[in-house]
Amino acid sequence: MKKEFTIFYTDDDLDDLDFFAEAVDSMEDDVELVTQNNGKKLLDALDNPPPTPSIIFLDLNMPGMNGFDILAEIRRSNCLKSLPVIVLSTSNDDKIIAKSLNLGANFYITKPNDFVSLKKSIEHSININWNSFTPTKDNFVYLNN
Repeated sequence: MKKEFTIFYTDDDLDDLDFFAEAVDSMEDDVELVTQNNGKKLLDALDNPPPTPSIIFLDLNMPGMNGFDILAEIRRSNCLKSLPVIVLSTSNDDKIIAKSLNLGANFYITKPNDFVSLKKSIEHSININWNSFTPTKDNFVYLNN
């Protein structure tokens, strides 16, 4: 775990943002969390560093630009192409998961309802070696168990 690890998390649901922030705050790793409540703010933050994220967690269901739009925009950018993007969504629909993978997401997590599962899913995600991880249908979805 890098000492200067920055997570960007974008979600329009303030309760989800708070829940995620509590989970990150409870982790032993030295992680900075930067949140945005819509896709435009995320894209603005990416275009105007610092900070620069080590990883992005992205909700799909947002008004205006949804998570798919934002993901496509990130993947079109040469400087952001290799930035790990994790979809964090309430949906476990196979079509939505497949679309996320096809648009270039690196990982998919169905939003856990309990604190321990959320914390475990975040810790798991930030400890993946993203330089060598290649998402496939078999390893793309995080299994909360």
